[in-house]
Amino acid sequence: MGFFSRFFRIREQDSSSPETTWAVEDNGSELVLDEEYASMLMTEIDIDAAIISHEGWRLQLQDMVHGRSSEVTRPERICQDDRCDLGRWLNGTGQARLGHYPAFGMLVARHRYFHQQAAAVITCFQAGDQTQALQLLNGRCRHASNQVLLLLKELKRGMGQ
Repeated sequence: MGFFSRFFRIREQDSSSPETTWAVEDNGSELVLDEEYASMLMTEIDIDAAIISHEGWRLQLQDMVHGRSSEVTRPERICQDDRCDLGRWLNGTGQARLGHYPAFGMLVARHRYFHQQAAAVITCFQAGDQTQALQLLNGRCRHASNQVLLLLKELKRGMGQ
């Protein structure tokens, strides 16, 4: 069972049940979202689009570092994790709906860290240090990106998508 699916599993419930409950048969270790609540969350965020957009950022950084792109990106803008669609959702509606769950906090933290590392890659590259930029891209930045993607995919799976 995936990380997020331990916290975000959909289970058939009767209409009188609250939007979230603890599953007694799971020894209280899993949060269960009823189908209606999960459906509402899915209308607020397109997880597939967030995954594609995030992967696009990583590819854009790779193209920049390898000289395949001349697009100028400002690190002071990239380091702001609430400027992209995912970041706006994580820091807004997502936080309001799921922010009290530790797994959600981990997604927010990993997303923020990715933006910080992406800004560091850009800063090094623009300073003329392509070697350091490449090391950061292939190290911390890639690791943070992979974690964000993994957590998004687990969230998607846990919401029944």
